[in-house]
Amino acid sequence: MDSDNNTLIRLTDVTFAYPGGAPVLRGLNFSLSQGERVGLIGPNGSGKSTLLQVIEGLLKPQSGTVEVFGQPCVMEKDFLPVRERIGFLFQNPDDQLFCPTVAEDVAFGPLNLGKKRDEAIEIVRKALDMLGLAGFEKRVTHHLSGGEKRLVSMATVLSMKPEILLLDEPVSGLDEKTAERVTEILTNLPQPRIVVSHDHAFLQRVTSSLRHLTNGGVE
Repeated sequence: MDSDNNTLIRLTDVTFAYPGGAPVLRGLNFSLSQGERVGLIGPNGSGKSTLLQVIEGLLKPQSGTVEVFGQPCVMEKDFLPVRERIGFLFQNPDDQLFCPTVAEDVAFGPLNLGKKRDEAIEIVRKALDMLGLAGFEKRVTHHLSGGEKRLVSMATVLSMKPEILLLDEPVSGLDEKTAERVTEILTNLPQPRIVVSHDHAFLQRVTSSLRHLTNGGVE
């Protein structure tokens, strides 16, 4: 597969179908380059979340190729180093959060990357403070509201200091003030990104181009 130093993600002729269903992605071609901020739009069921999960290696396409950071990714072992460098925000925060407390959830990634405990504690504090969650460290995650869970999920992503952001509905379910805070944070972050959202006004602020997912492909 030809590649260049500027291309971070490249999907070529990717087809994916859930068991017993018609293909959601059909011969899809997609790329993300350095500096790109892509908003991904399309109707419900068009495959936007599926596309992000294929890039992350959480779903395996029936055909086609996935290349991330210039490396072909086929097996689970190929995606492990990729996940350390990509910040992935699930659409449903309950898929993201699995530790008893907020601090443990946010610290999990940095500790996994080899940060010392003191470093991780400081990273947690900064990430929570940035998102307006100062003092949430000891809160029990499953007792949080839906909006609070989404913010903690975002903190788990930002705590990894990722090179690329893949964000699935990052402001869904947030009140206006909190959504504005998240929007401002994302606007000021430098990372290239793919953002899925039904909120076009939000996408206009945090991305620089829109791509429409329809009939299994990207336009």
